[in-house]
Amino acid sequence: ESGSVVKRRLTAVRTARTPENVERVRQSFLQSPRHSARKHAAALRLSDRTVRRILHNGLQFPYKLTVVQELTDRDFVARQTACEVLLESLPHDAVTFFSDEAHFHLSGCVNKQNMRYWSAENPHEFHQTPLHCERVTVWCAISSVGIIGPYFFEENERAVTVNATRYREMIEEFFLPHLEEMDVGDVWFQQDGATAHAARASMELLREHFPDRLISLRGDLPWPARSPDLAPCDFFL
Repeated sequence: ESGSVVKRRLTAVRTARTPENVERVRQSFLQSPRHSARKHAAALRLSDRTVRRILHNGLQFPYKLTVVQELTDRDFVARQTACEVLLESLPHDAVTFFSDEAHFHLSGCVNKQNMRYWSAENPHEFHQTPLHCERVTVWCAISSVGIIGPYFFEENERAVTVNATRYREMIEEFFLPHLEEMDVGDVWFQQDGATAHAARASMELLREHFPDRLISLRGDLPWPARSPDLAPCDFFL
């Protein structure tokens, strides 16, 4: 056997992330910001990994479509005020059930994973959907001790609009019995300011069962309008 103790000559590893390729990627995405990284890589004859590394290293990044409420300046003030009141007034060990409805549109859904806009700045784009289309309405309540729901607003296996009467029936016949089974003592209840929720009969029922423990429009503690994203239901379920 034979060998050598001479130090091997190191060779630099070639990289495709050259200034020229970075500029090519930049121009390609400026021309077609909605195309996927894979399509751009194929057109530029670069590997998908190289293109993604160029994007990741601060050149540009994807904006995914996010379903949110459109807010005004007054909404931001109201949201901050409500949060401060809740932090100051809600007992630290309080068990709070946050509730909300969700509408599942039967005509299809927005695939946020595929809805991208490649840009170094937020494009503030909107994806509009029809206001009135066939859908299913589902309600649930979530807390640190568990989830109550889902509850489907249906009659004869057909979706129905949530009005004050149907909302009260759901509270009386579904939510309260399940809450009693959990045996968690005095709890707080949160709801948004939807018409069915804030109706006089609905509020009277809720005040009866949650005296001084109602978080709502015109409740014991305020809940700001157009703010489902402040409740766990919006991001946990």
